[in-house]
Amino acid sequence: MPIINRIAGMHDDLTRWRRDIHAHPELGFEEQRTSDLVAAKLVEFGCEVYRGIGKTGVVGRLRVGNSLRSVGLRADMDALPIQETNDFDHRSRYDGRMHACGHDGHTTMLLGAARYLAETRNFDGTVNFIFQPAEEGLGGAAAMVDERMFDRFPCDAIFGMHNTPGLAVGKFTIRTGPMMAGGGFFDITVLGRGAHGARPESGVDPVIAASHIAAALQTIVSRNVRPVDTAVVSVTRFHAGDAYNVIPERAVIGGTVRAFENDTFTLIEQNMKRIATGVAGGFGASAEVDFRSLFPPLVNDAREAAFIAETAAEVVGGDNVERNGQLVMASEDFSYMLNRRPGAYIRIGNGDAPGTCQVHNPGYDFNDAALPIGASLFARVVERKLARS
Repeated sequence: MPIINRIAGMHDDLTRWRRDIHAHPELGFEEQRTSDLVAAKLVEFGCEVYRGIGKTGVVGRLRVGNSLRSVGLRADMDALPIQETNDFDHRSRYDGRMHACGHDGHTTMLLGAARYLAETRNFDGTVNFIFQPAEEGLGGAAAMVDERMFDRFPCDAIFGMHNTPGLAVGKFTIRTGPMMAGGGFFDITVLGRGAHGARPESGVDPVIAASHIAAALQTIVSRNVRPVDTAVVSVTRFHAGDAYNVIPERAVIGGTVRAFENDTFTLIEQNMKRIATGVAGGFGASAEVDFRSLFPPLVNDAREAAFIAETAAEVVGGDNVERNGQLVMASEDFSYMLNRRPGAYIRIGNGDAPGTCQVHNPGYDFNDAALPIGASLFARVVERKLARS
């Protein structure tokens, strides 16, 4: 079955909804207007609606027939703290906030599937439409899970989707097992002894020590992580001092870590602490490491990954579904949900024209041409997973 005609007929509505959400971006755990819109649409469609799950999260439940089988579909709702540079009519109305990752499109695709499934009711069981807040590093998925979401809304399997710039519209990519890296942040505080900038011998310079630590951290991946394992350690922040002629008391470096195995995260943390304290001590300074693992690696269940790949092939054709896609170093907190329920996460094409803008860029925009494709996939997942016997 190709793109569902009934959903294709909703394209104008889907585009209007998506652009409205894009114009009114909200940061993590602040998605009040977005959750209001989502809840109102779900009520209009005839779903049971539950709010306040993970603070601003929304779950819509649609039950048809007598089967005890259930499936969950998830979309994220939050925006990023980025100043948008686009000049189209639906650009962000708010300074310093924009939908730079396509969550406006993800939310709209799930709303489109909900509308279609509520109208047609061509399944037997329960579907839970999960609209998650705060995916961008704030722990929205963990918040929903910790509030016993899966106890309240059982899901035999759960599925999510993310747009991919550089992949043509009408194509999907997925892989079995680890697909997206786990992510963590770190801060290393180096304490020295302040002094006049003209008299460095009277102090202990934390800037020098922190600089050597930043360089030495790069040896963790090259010399401690096995070459067959994939990992990244990136120093992205360096804060020290306020005056030109003062050696400060402290310097703070921070950054991110990505890996596909939990054991690799542990190894990186251990070596980071060893290097930071050792290098700092060599300069007469001291160092404290705050290592925070934010997201576990995203691991697709083999059976459910094959299932959604087969479903995508029905929508766009087998040649347009890559089943052994590349590993992705970016992180995704849908991994918290996949740690609790079997499921899979698939990537949908957002366009591959020359100069295509990547996510987390101030010039990004979700491609509205993908809306009926993603909504059709969500809908067909339900119709196949909960097919009438």
